[in-house]
Amino acid sequence: MKLLVLGGTQFVGRHVVRAALERGHQVTTFTRGRTNPDLFPEVEAIRGDRDGDHGALRAGTWDAVVDTSAYKPRQAAAAADALKGWVGRYCLISTASVYAAFPDHGATEDAATHAPPDDPEAAVRPETYGPLKVGCERAIVESFGDEALVLRPGVLVGPHDPTGRLGYWVERVAAGGEALAPGDPAHPVQLLDARDLAAWLLALLERGSADVFNASGPATPLTMGGLLESCRLAAGSDARFTWADDAFLLGRGIRPWVDLPLWLPKGVPGPLLDDRKARAAGLRPRPFIDTVRDILADDALPERAPGGPPRPATLGRDRERELLRALRGHSGPAETR
Repeated sequence: MKLLVLGGTQFVGRHVVRAALERGHQVTTFTRGRTNPDLFPEVEAIRGDRDGDHGALRAGTWDAVVDTSAYKPRQAAAAADALKGWVGRYCLISTASVYAAFPDHGATEDAATHAPPDDPEAAVRPETYGPLKVGCERAIVESFGDEALVLRPGVLVGPHDPTGRLGYWVERVAAGGEALAPGDPAHPVQLLDARDLAAWLLALLERGSADVFNASGPATPLTMGGLLESCRLAAGSDARFTWADDAFLLGRGIRPWVDLPLWLPKGVPGPLLDDRKARAAGLRPRPFIDTVRDILADDALPERAPGGPPRPATLGRDRERELLRALRGHSGPAETR
């Protein structure tokens, strides 16, 4: 298969390109050439900008395109217009954030989505990210119809993840000692290794599939407590976890998902997906602990990756120690595991 990847040198696209090469496909990437430009010397690289001229994309023909980098409807529509007639199938990596609500059992593919923003050029922020992606989906489906494959992953993790969401916990637990653990240890968490998404989407394209799919993992249900324990086991760490409830953390200005990644207070809907359709179509997430082990083995946490982006700001160790001291003086015993 001749494959065009829009993006392809940072995280999801990087894993798509690597998996495609391993499966024997011929790959072309379209990037600005700013992030890891020499990562795949064997791959044809087209330089361009999603916000500029797409004429360079008319220099070849491809069986399929994987779009990892459309964040605004205009970007998706421009790529679709440039590639219509030059590419067979169009696979858009969308997001679970398109859904307007998440029931306890997880959103299915036919759940209500956000309306696209009134301003299609709105800045990409947490509150506009999902609606803008809805606009991207509509642009691709309108252009490619039955040749469009739309994937809506939840939280993606794995080596080379620039967000540091799982990386924060892998690093913190590996460091050992008493660690502040947020919220309810039984709170469900869904995480999908980006490498599993890459392998699966290529299999879908090879089969000629076109549909809308949720995508989540890991292989078996995971909780916040299980996440931390997996990190401890993978690192062989002596970490012990002191759990702080939502009220304690919120009362001290700790920002959910930001200061402590992957933590959401009870009652705040998380990006939980019903992925039965994807599993039936061949999605096979790996065990979560394997992802953690690979992050540790690859030395791929964002702050340690040469030339990588800076790690997003999270809770520092000094602040963590302050909170642990406050927690010990808080009414009611803290739970330590």
